[in-house]
Amino acid sequence: MAPQDLTSLLQSSLVDFDFYEALYKHFHSHPELSNQEAQTAAKAASLLRSLNAGYEVHTSIGGHGLAGVLKNGAGKTVLLRADMDALPVKEDTGIEYPSKVMMRDNDDIIKPVMHACGHDFHVTALLAAAERLAKIKESWSGTLIVLFQPNEERAGGAQAMVDDGLYDKIPVPDIVLGQHVMPQKAGYVGCRVGNIMSEADSFKITLFGRGGHGSMPHRTVDPVVMAASVVMKLQTVVSREVDPDQFAVVTVGSLQAGQTENIIADRAEVRVNVRTQNHGVRNKVLASIRRVVKGECEASGAMKEPLIEETTHFPLSVNDDAVTKSVHEAFGAFFGDRFDPNKPCSTASEDYSILGSSQGKPCCFWFFGGTDEKLWDTAETKGRLAEDVPVNHSPFFAPVIQPTLGTGIDALCLAALTFLRKL
Repeated sequence: MAPQDLTSLLQSSLVDFDFYEALYKHFHSHPELSNQEAQTAAKAASLLRSLNAGYEVHTSIGGHGLAGVLKNGAGKTVLLRADMDALPVKEDTGIEYPSKVMMRDNDDIIKPVMHACGHDFHVTALLAAAERLAKIKESWSGTLIVLFQPNEERAGGAQAMVDDGLYDKIPVPDIVLGQHVMPQKAGYVGCRVGNIMSEADSFKITLFGRGGHGSMPHRTVDPVVMAASVVMKLQTVVSREVDPDQFAVVTVGSLQAGQTENIIADRAEVRVNVRTQNHGVRNKVLASIRRVVKGECEASGAMKEPLIEETTHFPLSVNDDAVTKSVHEAFGAFFGDRFDPNKPCSTASEDYSILGSSQGKPCCFWFFGGTDEKLWDTAETKGRLAEDVPVNHSPFFAPVIQPTLGTGIDALCLAALTFLRKL
């Protein structure tokens, strides 16, 4: 289908935006943590069935994952994916429909929950795209799969769905497509051929000291001081060991030890997150982290070797050349100068590509902006983008509903129709 034909088709097939804006607000106000997305999944499945468009709905795949399959004649099979889970973040956006949800996490701790990464937009946009594409199915041919994935934030959902027999239940797609709302101008879309999102590794590192009375540090091995040394030394892995021409990030996101001020604990727990875009750099950084941790523990007189456990792993996300160039052509014709085909590779990470790579199928992923354009322009002019534009995972992250939602819906439909050609 030619790009100009796609533009005309989409402009003639709109959905009820009031309904989907209200649905977005519902999802935002009712977030659920990873692997606990039961109500989100149930609502998505119910809405897919209520379209009465012929979607075969498969639920409870890899946890709360679900997929709707719309068979519409001969042609390619295209999978559109959205993630459903939220984050353990206390919302501070000031919007009129905030989350007040509290949930028990995997460590059995009750925490506030927020859609601080925009997955509420992803789910809503995919449901709207499912309706829109069903309404114009006389204009395309092939099989459409709309897939709602659990547990993206902990890097386990895509693999769990595959391992749970996803492709025994639904057709194997020829192409896997996905998107993410980001802190860029609302109404704008960005993509690139090749690496689009970073590889990520996370670790829980347990350091072992010898506990005792706070007044007798000489009778102990203080794991807090040990952990502090580890944290500071880890800051040199990127700055002093990685080629400045290469990309790497090492973040210590959590350090926990002890319960009160007059007791020296017997252990400390450090959680580390690593981002890379090159396998050689990744191997070097991970080896350096292990060397630093073991070296600092030995220097501190640790009671035993540190325990280094990998907790999550996101693969490097790579956009297929041919598929992405076709998507670029459609996006360029529709979005015009609001489309950037050379978006830099993101430092963030995703697991969606497993849905394609596990079957040897090509993928394409893109970003769409959620920041009010005036806010962005003002912050950019003042040199205050970092201070004034909230990013994903922030308690202040609240993309403007429009044109963000409309852009996400348009992008999904355009990308799908690029490959669902009428035969």
